[in-house]
Amino acid sequence: MEWREQDTSTCAIGTTLDLVGKPWVLLIMREVFRGLHRFSDIQAHLDVSRPLLAARLEALVQAGVLARVPYREPGQRPRHEYQLTEKGRDLYPVLTALRDWGDRHLPKDDGPSTIVEHRGCGARVHAALVCEDGHRLESYEDVQARPGPGARSLTARG
Repeated sequence: MEWREQDTSTCAIGTTLDLVGKPWVLLIMREVFRGLHRFSDIQAHLDVSRPLLAARLEALVQAGVLARVPYREPGQRPRHEYQLTEKGRDLYPVLTALRDWGDRHLPKDDGPSTIVEHRGCGARVHAALVCEDGHRLESYEDVQARPGPGARSLTARG
């Protein structure tokens, strides 16, 4: 089956974007990766409306990307903070790739606003394409796509 004949409604990119492609989601994830876990901290840092932030956080919790964990400040009512799950931590390379692309193609005059380094050696961290056998690929031209077991023909879609 050729690509033009393939139904893309089950494509993992599309289903992923249904969750993380909504406005503010990746910025929310950036804040959680950087250590902001409380609603008020995320809201203040992003300056996003409370109802929109609540909806996006709820969707991330329902999808298993974040976990809602209770906490209580002395003298305050119980509240929740948002912690990364394994599924959420797996989004880090996506954010790294976006940061790399932005630093390369939309550079700021005074340089990048964030430099991410390996704790072990201090070298900068970048996203990379690597096959399951450990070969580093230099570009998308080094890959080939073929239909997987979940591929469906456009004619079968009905």
